[in-house]
Amino acid sequence: MRTRIKEYRAKYDMTQEDLAQKVGVRRETIVFLEKGKYNPSLKLAHDVAKVLNAKIDELFIFDDETDA
Repeated sequence: MRTRIKEYRAKYDMTQEDLAQKVGVRRETIVFLEKGKYNPSLKLAHDVAKVLNAKIDELFIFDDETDA
């Protein structure tokens, strides 16, 4: 999974800590989300998208891992 969270945070001049506080998680969770090392719950994805004024599918890009 890839994300555009960092790009959207930059639009609003928002730090990882700022975003974490607004969605009620630790900064480390935001770090892992941005690195694609953590798949968020639907609620967390919704909350992050809402804070960043974006749609979930604009922020989170799920790569197709099947080798057809």
